[in-house]
Amino acid sequence: MALVGLENNNLKLIIFGGKGGVGKTSCAIAAALALSENFKTLLISTDPAHSVSDCLEQQIGFHVQEVTGHKNLSAIEVIAEEALSRFKAEHQNALKKLLATSTNLDNDDIDEMLSLSIPGIDEVMSFKTIIDFIEEGKYDKYVVDTAPTGHALRLISSPKLLDDWIKVAARMRWKYRYMITSFSGTYHQDDVDTFLLNLKKTVKRIENLLKDKNKCQFIPVCIPEAMAIMETSRLLKDLSNAEIIPQQIIVNHVMISEEGAFCKQKKAAQFKYIKEITETFSDLNRIEIPEFAEEIKGQNALNQLKNCLF
Repeated sequence: MALVGLENNNLKLIIFGGKGGVGKTSCAIAAALALSENFKTLLISTDPAHSVSDCLEQQIGFHVQEVTGHKNLSAIEVIAEEALSRFKAEHQNALKKLLATSTNLDNDDIDEMLSLSIPGIDEVMSFKTIIDFIEEGKYDKYVVDTAPTGHALRLISSPKLLDDWIKVAARMRWKYRYMITSFSGTYHQDDVDTFLLNLKKTVKRIENLLKDKNKCQFIPVCIPEAMAIMETSRLLKDLSNAEIIPQQIIVNHVMISEEGAFCKQKKAAQFKYIKEITETFSDLNRIEIPEFAEEIKGQNALNQLKNCLF
């Protein structure tokens, strides 16, 4: 079988996820290469330990870079700390005003508070960066390479984290609004209210996009090993709880060759796991990728993988 449905014009976001070491990055890049033949495509890495540059053999970093030899394909490696810094700089006035009008902190305390890292903010900023790109509308397809499963799940749950933060901030503002109304009899919305409202709209857009199977596909990548199958099963369950239903799965590193004792032994060892994958994920379109003799790195190897996927 091959990957299907990715060329649907309505489909915007394709996310690759799974256990560490299963080949998510190479599969994401190969898919992006294929899509760029017919669509303007942006490849986005949200893995803190970025390997897109290594796999492409081209330095990418936290700025959109055209992939050499592919005019329709660009890539970026999101650095969450920098994304957060940019977010704070862009909304510095609103954030300071929120804290100044809702707490007893002085200016020095507020500056110190804003300089602190926020737990869980990495995934929030990563996903907000993705949404910002999508809303700019410069590309037809957005392919995301995620970090191992735990990070991918936090990425998926980032709308809830951001929504919880907004609710706390809104409660803080409500006290301020109540005080102003009590003294002056009226209250006029300001830039802080606009800032929180826009964030709330961003959360809804993220949630709606993730849950729309016509606009977003999450593609798990697995290998024929016990631990990978168990982790993939848990991933699919967590995705289902978030109302995200994958339609296909990539099974990577499948031994095809029977030449030599090692290949025969590995193929025999994988047999029961491939059977288990077939039965466990029977409702998913399954794409089996053969074991490559060398690591997937560079354009030639990526093109071979692309041909296997499609």
